[in-house]
Amino acid sequence: MRLILAPIVALTLASLAGCTSFPELEAAQTPGIQSAAYPRLLPLDSLLAEGGDPRATPDAMDDIAARVAQLRARADRLRGPVIDSPTRSRMARGVVEG
Repeated sequence: MRLILAPIVALTLASLAGCTSFPELEAAQTPGIQSAAYPRLLPLDSLLAEGGDPRATPDAMDDIAARVAQLRARADRLRGPVIDSPTRSRMARGVVEG
């Protein structure tokens, strides 16, 4: 009886979860967005040529530089051998059935 009841309870709970109401997504949209034209697509070269002032603050640039240094150090650590020498020689000997 227990084996039959568990799937029924699980199915009932899953069905109830599907009935949960979500907030209206349309209410979060800016008024008039549905009738607005799509933005124009521009080639990347023209956007880069426009240049402009960078938007990152010096503090943000310092944080980015620190993150880059951490990632480069991690990449250097990962460049080493995947399998160390003792393990490689043990693997070369093979599996001994016993």
